[in-house]
Amino acid sequence: MGKNLIITEKPSVAMEFAKALKINVNRKNGYIESEKWIITWCVGHLVTMSYPEKYDEKLKFWRLDTLPFIPKEWKYEIIPAVEKQFNIVKELLQREDVDEIYNAGDSGREGEYIQRLVFMMAKPNPKAEMKRVWIDSQTEEEIKRGIQEAKPETEYDSLSDSAYLRAKEDYLIGINFSRILSIIYGRRLAKEINEEKASISVGRVMTCVLGMVVEREREIRNFKKVPFYKINGDFTKFNAEWKVTDTSKMWQTPKLYNDTGFKKKEDAQNFIKALEGKEAIVEEVKKTKQKENAPLLFNLAEIQNECTKRFKIKPDETLEIIQDLYEKKLVTYPRTDARVLSTAVAKVINKNLNGIAVGYKDEEIQGYIKQMKEEKYSTNLLKTKYVNDSKITDHYAIIPTGTGYENLKTLKELEQNIYKVIVKRFLAIFYPSAEFNKMNITVNVEGEKFFTSTKICTKTGYLDVLKKSTNDEQKVENIDVKKGEKLIVNNYSIKESETTPPSRYNSGSIILAMENAGKLIEDEELREQIKGAGIGTSATRAEIIKKLEKIKYIDINAKTQIITPTQKGEYIYDIVKISMPDMLNPKLTASWEKGLDMVAKKEIKADVFMKKLEDYINNKFDKLVIRK
Repeated sequence: MGKNLIITEKPSVAMEFAKALKINVNRKNGYIESEKWIITWCVGHLVTMSYPEKYDEKLKFWRLDTLPFIPKEWKYEIIPAVEKQFNIVKELLQREDVDEIYNAGDSGREGEYIQRLVFMMAKPNPKAEMKRVWIDSQTEEEIKRGIQEAKPETEYDSLSDSAYLRAKEDYLIGINFSRILSIIYGRRLAKEINEEKASISVGRVMTCVLGMVVEREREIRNFKKVPFYKINGDFTKFNAEWKVTDTSKMWQTPKLYNDTGFKKKEDAQNFIKALEGKEAIVEEVKKTKQKENAPLLFNLAEIQNECTKRFKIKPDETLEIIQDLYEKKLVTYPRTDARVLSTAVAKVINKNLNGIAVGYKDEEIQGYIKQMKEEKYSTNLLKTKYVNDSKITDHYAIIPTGTGYENLKTLKELEQNIYKVIVKRFLAIFYPSAEFNKMNITVNVEGEKFFTSTKICTKTGYLDVLKKSTNDEQKVENIDVKKGEKLIVNNYSIKESETTPPSRYNSGSIILAMENAGKLIEDEELREQIKGAGIGTSATRAEIIKKLEKIKYIDINAKTQIITPTQKGEYIYDIVKISMPDMLNPKLTASWEKGLDMVAKKEIKADVFMKKLEDYINNKFDKLVIRK
């Protein structure tokens, strides 16, 4: 009887697979073996793309006449530091007694790529059947399911195509444009930054993100504060703010800065004088009830933003911690773009809830679970906004598995806190809506309108779990006022305001802006509606920020996580802006990402994408060489 070989992404994952398959660990050099199973592992990338000089010695030197460099046949090589493990994996893949080979790499595009490179270089036993294990968490149950339901490896060929293309695209754009811009502008840059020589590093996603940071910084730098003057009315029972309407004497006057303010203080003072002694009448009292549901679940970008806000940590640190929580069986797969659950998971969600109820010995969390039981909250999510199969590509949202609690005590405080944030976001979706009474009041002073509103929370609902700081308005008592009522005017006053510059990105908000192709959308619901193709992927965004900081194109303040460009970063931006400005366009960068996605979904063929990429590089080069 032949053996089954499993290749995982790293040793710790191999141990989890061994545990799930009840294999007594008979650990050999670089693998585990039992009667039926062999489990081995990669250690991240074992294979890499060769540098240009491996194609031709002359390409070691950066010269215009050897560019653009677009190989017809691509070369790959084993990474020297991990050659030993590669050889172990290769030997196992070629074993005659292996009937089935399970690719159990990380369940994403990059994980597929790591393994496919190994298969390409190692040439597995051609008689063995190749299968792909695709899992959403590392619980024993999910590992077993993944092995039982493993599909033929060929079903993931289009994902593999898109992974190879992503690597080729980054390689070709990075190498060709870094070289040509360094040749053309390197001396000038060295002079500007006072260095002997300088090279210019550009990348498909990296340069676009640098552009976002520099443009925001320059917007702030060039911003001029403009004062304007608002009018406030004190009507004894409440204060209200004036706003221009078509019944106002000020309608369409150039004296106004905006709908609520005057350009000059003097005009505001004259306006107040004209109001004195006039009757104030309540024109409208509008009462509405408002419901607000718990926010959607976390995807990687949202939890990275949340952790930057709360704990002032960088996105790559957040990913590292959540990856660790995933490997300790506490949460589901982290590198996901989805913020909803699949129907299949929603049907068995009680398993996760029961696991938390039994295993998570946290007083606060147990309080929420107790409330859910006492109030008999429904756990049926099927017809809610939290379940939507069409919004899931590879994986559903990040949620607690309800297992792995034996590992909880090994976590540092920050890891425990982040786990708790994920649990609370998950529990909140089972809670009822928060409810508010809203009241909008309009006061008419002979055609001039004043407005005020109050919002009172009448039912906390999910806010019990996600205790938002209930804003001051909600503490206001209902105002006792009726339509047509005459009001006593105490006085009118002027409130000076000024325009504010846009705020800088921090290391979390830039990830959200990347997810939305360069737009930082503060409103969570709106963010979800317009989500389309982003810049980079959930798996790579944190790495890109890290690289920009490492090559000193941006600075990240350790305390606040606020991002600013360095002087060098600004010079690089200017060089790209004059030479190939479309590299700074988030829409273009996002469209490349969309193309890769289309290859993965079999909507376009890999060679069509490759042809477009080659044409793009050749066209750009023609223009750049003319410019030189």
